[in-house]
Amino acid sequence: EAMFDGCTSLEEAPELPATTLAVRCYSWMFQDCSSLEVAPELPATTLAQSCYRSMFYGCTSLVNAPELPATTLAPYCYQSMFSGCTSLEDAPALPATTLADGCYESMFSNCTSLVNAPALPATTLADGCYDGMFYNCKSLVNAPALPATTLANSCYMRMFDGCTSLVNAPALPATTLADNCYGGMFYKCTSLVN
Repeated sequence: EAMFDGCTSLEEAPELPATTLAVRCYSWMFQDCSSLEVAPELPATTLAQSCYRSMFYGCTSLVNAPELPATTLAPYCYQSMFSGCTSLEDAPALPATTLADGCYESMFSNCTSLVNAPALPATTLADGCYDGMFYNCKSLVNAPALPATTLANSCYMRMFDGCTSLVNAPALPATTLADNCYGGMFYKCTSLVN
């Protein structure tokens, strides 16, 4: 946890070959490493609570995200993982179909260079799973499809809040809603036409 936090001159990350993670094991690891340009490979497929939480928070030089192959997530596993990565242009594929509470919460918040969102294929959601996921992504043009029909508490809350380039909203086919599921979802989306 927070192993290299604030190492503003760090340019290269060490290899991280573990495939089974533990609670908070990589959380805040490279927070505010503003010179880090290349992320290490992250091959883990067995995650744990908060394992990648804020791992690259504030890595303003990071352009490409590592692959994230896990298909079953853990609570808050990716929370704020790339928050404030203002140079990040492409999001990694997110193949998971089994979500967990807060798993993608604020994952790409303030990634102001991010243009395209990854596909989000999950049809069964969890509380707060997408809360603030793309908050303030001012360059985001296209929203991903959101196929879930049964929602969870706060699942889409603030998901696209502040996405001022977003033109089209995704279809929302859900027929079973939950508390605050759409709260502030498109707040301040000033370019939203449809």
